[in-house]
Amino acid sequence: MPSTTSWPSWAEVLTSSTTAVSLEERLGYRFVDPELLEIALSHRSWCSEHLGEPSNERLEFLGDSVLGLVVTGELYQRFPDEPEGQLAKTKAAVVSAATLAHVGAAIGLGEHLRLGKGEDASGGREKGSILADAVEAVIGAVYLDGGLDPVRTLILDQLSSSIADAASRPGALDYKTRLQELAASDGHRPPVYAITESGPDHLKRFQATVMIGSNERGTGDGSSKKEAEQRAARAAWDARSPKDGASDV
Repeated sequence: MPSTTSWPSWAEVLTSSTTAVSLEERLGYRFVDPELLEIALSHRSWCSEHLGEPSNERLEFLGDSVLGLVVTGELYQRFPDEPEGQLAKTKAAVVSAATLAHVGAAIGLGEHLRLGKGEDASGGREKGSILADAVEAVIGAVYLDGGLDPVRTLILDQLSSSIADAASRPGALDYKTRLQELAASDGHRPPVYAITESGPDHLKRFQATVMIGSNERGTGDGSSKKEAEQRAARAAWDARSPKDGASDV
C-alpha cells in the first residue's frame, strides 16, 4: 500500500527552521506567503537543475524598481537643498551592486540561497553579483507580500547608513575613486594595482596590492579583480593619516 505521508514543502521547512526565522528576524519582516521568500532565494542555477521551478529574476526586476523608488523618495525628503545631479550620484552609490552585496553579506543571505551544484561549488554564496541580485529579489518579495510600507522600512533599516555615507561625499562607497582623488590632491600619480590570482578555474581568487608611487598602501582579495581592487583601496583609505583626512602618500 503506498505511503500517504505528506512531506512538507520547501517553504514550510524554511519558515519553520531556525535559520529561516533568523533570516526573517534580520530582515525585520515575517512573510505571510513564505513561497515568495522561497522564490526570492532561488538562483537560476538551481532552477536549471529543477525544471519548472521559478527563479528570483522576476522578483529581482521588481525589487530594483521598488528600491529605486524608496531611495529616491528618501533622498528627496532628507536633502531638500541638494540639486538633482548630486541626488542622482548619491542614489547611484546607494543602490549599487557593491552596496547591496554588502547588505546581503551582512544579513547572511548567502547561506539561505538555493544554488545549483556548480555555482555552489564555485563560491556562489559569496559572489557579490548573486548577493546583490538576491537582495533586490527579497525586496520585491516583501513588496508583493506586504506592500510599500514594510518594504520601505526594510530598505531604510538596511541602507540608512549607506545613504548618509554616500550623501557626505560623491562616490563615498567607491574606495578606488576616493583613493585616486586623495592621491591627486597630494600631488601623486594615480594608484596602480598589481593583481595575482590563485586557485582552480572554478574557484579563482584574486589578490590586489595598491601602490602609490613606489609605496605599497594596501592589499585586498576577492572573487573578482574588481572586488580585490576595491578591498585594497579601502585598506589604503582606512590606513591614511587622520590629519585633515589626508594620507602620508
